[in-house]
Amino acid sequence: MMKIKVLAIDDEPLALQQLVTYINKVPFLELAAQFQSAVEARAFLEQDNADAIFCDINMPDLNGMDFIKSLAAPPLIVFTTAYSEYAVEGFRVNAVDYLLKPFSLQDFQRAANKLLTQLSALTSHISPLPSDLSPLTSNLSPLPPDYVFLKTDYRVIKVNIADIRYIEAMSEYLKVWREGETKPIITLLSMKKIEESLPNYFMRIHRSYIINLKKITEVNKNRVFLSEDTSIPIGDLYKEAFQAFIDSKYLSK
Repeated sequence: MMKIKVLAIDDEPLALQQLVTYINKVPFLELAAQFQSAVEARAFLEQDNADAIFCDINMPDLNGMDFIKSLAAPPLIVFTTAYSEYAVEGFRVNAVDYLLKPFSLQDFQRAANKLLTQLSALTSHISPLPSDLSPLTSNLSPLPPDYVFLKTDYRVIKVNIADIRYIEAMSEYLKVWREGETKPIITLLSMKKIEESLPNYFMRIHRSYIINLKKITEVNKNRVFLSEDTSIPIGDLYKEAFQAFIDSKYLSK
């Protein structure tokens, strides 16, 4: 059975405890971490990833809605809250479901089933890149290719490498985000495999992200912006190499 790696976020200890209890009762859910603060959860996601988040909305410091909006590519979301007026806004950010407190285990199970359905739809019928289409086959030129082939949903898609904005890890799959496209290509492939096939203007800046350095518009603190509304976190393990790249391009008096 598919396992869905989830986060639980609620600033109220008893509500968080109940949420964790419900998660542990659903066989296909796997609790990756629990937090009483969205700020802590965001720090976790800068170093790790999750398939889905159960998140309260009304929290101090950073509310759940703003937290989700701040993520470059948020996981699947189920909001939990005592305030029904947030429902419409929750669905505007593509929440899978909205649980109004107090909710029962049966209510929670229905939301979990929706997560399973959506994640299964994303990953069903996706096969690994065929060996005869691999960009790393020995008969290719040592120079990086201009394009690669990625297999997804019974199709093999030709992807121009220069069009790739960034690549995001999602469990055993990758999301390949391209210029001018609103939806990623989802393919069964490892970060190491695709990283080895890319030219040197791509850099891994996080455990879960590889970016096209040519697409950078701004670097602000620990985030790289590829556009006004797309920012990628810089992981601690990758800061030194990324800073070295920035320093090599930096102009000063």
